[in-house]
Amino acid sequence: MGTITLIAAAASGLMAGLFFAFSAAVMPGLADLPSERARDAMRRINVRIQNPVFLLVFAGNVILCGIEVFEGRIAGGLLYLVGSFLLTMFVNVPMNNRLERTDDAYWPEYLRKWTIWNHVRGLASLASTITLLLGF
Repeated sequence: MGTITLIAAAASGLMAGLFFAFSAAVMPGLADLPSERARDAMRRINVRIQNPVFLLVFAGNVILCGIEVFEGRIAGGLLYLVGSFLLTMFVNVPMNNRLERTDDAYWPEYLRKWTIWNHVRGLASLASTITLLLGF
């Protein structure tokens, strides 16, 4: 196994863990709060997660998984590229942007839909980790 594959698998695993933490603890915790407080907390999380360490792993792995696809580990690379990165950019980020612009009435819908898609991102990242390690 090459260094790039190992780093891509590790980065996919880190993202799977982050998504799992949101699904298992963060979103259920926010669900226990009144809508206004939960919405405000999620808004802060959305700002704070955009930091150099997160972006290095999240976006840097796009490059690594692109290399993996090119090198023939198509499943592992595409699982991350499509199931984590593109899903985030085209589903979760637009929901985050809408949350930033709306009032408390959107929170219940946001919580439900965002969490469902987060489960998908977590499973895709975990599957990416496994398939990269297996050489697929």
